[in-house]
Amino acid sequence: MAGNISDPGASVASRLLTVLGAFDDDHRAMTLSEMGRRAGLPLPTTHRLVGELVAWGGLVRRPTGEYVVGRRIWELALLAPTQTGLRQIAEPYLHDVYGATLATVHLAVREGAEVLYLDRLAGTASVPIVSTAGSHLPMHCTAVGKVLLAYAPDDVLALALGSMTRMTPFTLTQPGLLRQQLARVRRHGYATTVEEMSLGACSVAVPVLRDSAIVASLGLVVPRLTRDKTRLLGVLQAAATGIGRELGTGTGS
Repeated sequence: MAGNISDPGASVASRLLTVLGAFDDDHRAMTLSEMGRRAGLPLPTTHRLVGELVAWGGLVRRPTGEYVVGRRIWELALLAPTQTGLRQIAEPYLHDVYGATLATVHLAVREGAEVLYLDRLAGTASVPIVSTAGSHLPMHCTAVGKVLLAYAPDDVLALALGSMTRMTPFTLTQPGLLRQQLARVRRHGYATTVEEMSLGACSVAVPVLRDSAIVASLGLVVPRLTRDKTRLLGVLQAAATGIGRELGTGTGS
């Protein structure tokens, strides 16, 4: 349940926010009744609030009757400081990485104990990709996540170690082994995965540093890493260095 605003004294704004909060990675399209149930609101109230959100552009009704988040919400999200500075600086570098590798490229940050994907350029290779810009994924089974986790505070690490869900038969679920991998990330400056998030997909990622502090992770997804890892790492590291240098000048603040 996303929330429950059954209090008759709740403001209209709080109820609108609860309706929007009913959407998450597992609920990207919902009917009115599903939204009302997850928001803890009566169906007539949900119908009225959803109608206002549709008129404003915050929600869009599909021909099937389900509702999805509208472009107006995404446009507002792009105005957030985390999005604007970092994404604008990183965008040309992401295109450089894509041009050099034709792989799917990710720019990610940590949000709580999860990976938040700020941007993604889809590659041409036939590789299963589950991430989208704005989506969240676990940290322990993605290369960008392992990089971010390697530099995360102890409380975040503890949360991640306590929720190592198995996504594929190859997902690492042993806390001790993950700790060893994170130590190697800090020593060598990159992380890899082999079919840990999706079968048929491997990933490699590096940190984006500003004044020696991690601000993001830059990674890519390919069918295999065995032959091209050194070249792919070189491309990623050059791009991450460029992004970090521009952030350090204050242009991304």
